[in-house]
Amino acid sequence: MVRTVRRVAAIVASGLAAGVLSLGPTTSASAGPTPPPAGVEVTGAGMAEPLRLSADTHPTEVSAVIDQVNFLANARTSADPDKSDLGPKYTVVVFTGETPKQAYDLYPKASGGPRIYRPAKQPSSRKATAGWFFGRLTMSETLRTVGVPLERQLDTVGGGAGGGERLIPEDAINPTRDIDEALSELQRLLLLNVAVVLTIGFGLAGITLLIRRRSR
Repeated sequence: MVRTVRRVAAIVASGLAAGVLSLGPTTSASAGPTPPPAGVEVTGAGMAEPLRLSADTHPTEVSAVIDQVNFLANARTSADPDKSDLGPKYTVVVFTGETPKQAYDLYPKASGGPRIYRPAKQPSSRKATAGWFFGRLTMSETLRTVGVPLERQLDTVGGGAGGGERLIPEDAINPTRDIDEALSELQRLLLLNVAVVLTIGFGLAGITLLIRRRSR
């Protein structure tokens, strides 16, 4: 059972790798032997040596890392970020067997959310358009779980973990201000209700007085 699961995960990793490699121009090729397994290598801040993973032995981890960049074919580039807000950089190289094919710079702790930079210069002969992209929110936790020395990201949201910054600005979270606004709104509501009650009361009193006068 375990071997079957590993085999399926390795196939998924190879499929993701094929999707990543399709980011560059493709050429027609006849069916051939099964391609070598996909792999990834991660280097960056706090890492004494590269972290190398192969789909043969770590299919789940390889699939998770490749999933962080395999959507770029249909993604729009973003504006260049402020370099001082990017945080630590981790370079991910996607392999086919022992051959490096694609490279990306990942910034999981960037201010405002994870960012990805795709260099024009790639390790293979394929051409790529340089550009910045917004990364998946799961980037930080994904890299941490495969072995990158990152602190655990607790404020994971929906599709993943963001960078080190809150997705909601800190100045937007102000309990005191919210309570004051709520009390002020309640006070206005009470005054409005009192005004309505008094208006109705005076109206009823006037009608009663008018009826008495006519009944005399």
